[in-house]
Amino acid sequence: MLRFAEEIVLLTLRDEDGKFVSVPVMSMQHALAGAVLMDLALENRIDTDPENLVLIDSTPVGDSLLDPTLEQIAAGEQRDARYWVEQTAREADEIRDEALARLVERGILEQHDERFLWVFRSRRYPMVDGKEDREVKLRILGVLLSDEIPDPRDIVIICLADACGILNQLLPKRELAGVRDRIEQVRKLDLIGQAMAQAIHDIELWLAASRIEGRMF
Repeated sequence: MLRFAEEIVLLTLRDEDGKFVSVPVMSMQHALAGAVLMDLALENRIDTDPENLVLIDSTPVGDSLLDPTLEQIAAGEQRDARYWVEQTAREADEIRDEALARLVERGILEQHDERFLWVFRSRRYPMVDGKEDREVKLRILGVLLSDEIPDPRDIVIICLADACGILNQLLPKRELAGVRDRIEQVRKLDLIGQAMAQAIHDIELWLAASRIEGRMF
């Protein structure tokens, strides 16, 4: 099974030219940070309440994408989700590079060094319970354009992708407006996903306000 960071990377790659979609750097950093934290939540290492991100189990997962952040959480003071999104976002470049390397190793992507492009070699994801997972873009569009009950992992991806503006790149404005109610419905299905998305949203608003204030003075 792919980690959320790997699926976020796949979600932001354009099929036609192997380049990343136009997502602000900080938004992508926050998406990858949220992805790591959500995987730790699903691994029952952390949880969130309205005020804090809570350590449940400091035992390493055995995954180099997750364990550095888990170690920092275990060693630090109790903080809220926003704090840990900001801290983990500092390692976003390393998280993205490792996610890309894993996708190449799995045979899902192929790197074309001479053009710095990424080409899909396989649309098949690793087997889980005897079934091949559908490509993340198809899964997300399938959820948003239907009334099917989403898988918990797809709820997380939708929460992260919406909070960081990635969905804006996947759907035309008119179609995105048409599924906005569905997005809000899906977001409400997962409390941790809501908390993480809210933390990212708060950071994005604060950054935007800071830029506006900086231009005023």
